[in-house]
Amino acid sequence: MRNIAIYGKSISDFNLKFLNNLIKCLIIELNANIYVYQKLKNHKSILDHFDIKFFNSHDVISGKIDLLISFGGDGTLLDTVTMIKNSNIPVLGINAGRLGFLANINQDDILLAVKALKNRDYNLDERSLLHVENQIILSENNSNFALNEITVHKKDSSSMLKIEAFLDDEFLNTYWADGLIIATPTGSTAYSLSCGGPIIIPGSNNFVITPISPHNLNLRPMVVGDNVSIKLKAASRESFFLVSMDSRSVTLENNEEILIKKADFKLQLIELPDHNFLKTVRNKLFWGKDSRN
Repeated sequence: MRNIAIYGKSISDFNLKFLNNLIKCLIIELNANIYVYQKLKNHKSILDHFDIKFFNSHDVISGKIDLLISFGGDGTLLDTVTMIKNSNIPVLGINAGRLGFLANINQDDILLAVKALKNRDYNLDERSLLHVENQIILSENNSNFALNEITVHKKDSSSMLKIEAFLDDEFLNTYWADGLIIATPTGSTAYSLSCGGPIIIPGSNNFVITPISPHNLNLRPMVVGDNVSIKLKAASRESFFLVSMDSRSVTLENNEEILIKKADFKLQLIELPDHNFLKTVRNKLFWGKDSRN
């Protein structure tokens, strides 16, 4: 018997039937014990039909769960990282959102996904994370890591930020911009891509530094090895700025230093057959849709 957790932030009425189908398939096909995130407990009409346990924190599932299913969009999957932390629990993303770069299993493929889990017909795609060192960030947010990106950006002003960047304590550049993104290969298809950054294949052992609306037009995204440490010091006219770790933000005062490094653990993302990174990129970015093909 396998212990499987399901994480979701909210479920629309339309998606309830898919959640119901997922739980039913897991119980029938895998004879699984099901743990559901506490916030979904309000959906009594669905969950009362099953013998389900609930969890609300990392401590509840750590050491008990064989795998976790993220039911939602990419934002939901990013939130699961703060739930599993460094426990190495494999994560499968089922897309109940819109784009679905990370949560790339469609709801119509739930039975196919469950059978792949039953037959262990999948790969574990290891994804690097970023770790940020700063006492204020650590005191306000005990999850000082990010799967997609760590971003320094302005808060309540239209004026630019001045951001000094160092690689392994060697000065790189002073960016005058709306912000600066430090992205993992996973995050290269997110905020960084929308700011002109390159797509990086997971496992490339790189990070990309992407300026947001830079004042100097000769500034371009820069790919660096993930073995470097990146130190940033930012300042604005309003005397403060924001540091975001995926979707979690902390306000810092001018010239507060942050140090960004590769985290000492990785996300184990479950990759089903025929659902790899390259196919996802082709589908989501409509590559090959040229009429000449």
